[in-house]
Amino acid sequence: MAALDLTRAAWFKSTRSSGNGNCVEVAILDRGVAVRDTKDRSGAVLLFTPTEWDSFVAGAKNGEFDLHG
Repeated sequence: MAALDLTRAAWFKSTRSSGNGNCVEVAILDRGVAVRDTKDRSGAVLLFTPTEWDSFVAGAKNGEFDLHG
């Protein structure tokens, strides 16, 4: 599989980001969504298909990933 060139990707953080460096950045791509750690912008990138991203966002909104206890 060819490497994905993300040098021109438009990365953004949530408007709810507190600015303390514990954030991720997201780039909307033609083939899906890329996610990276704000503290390590040259590090690993997670790639999601549109369907995977929609499922993740829906789960987050529904509290599926909330930590309990």
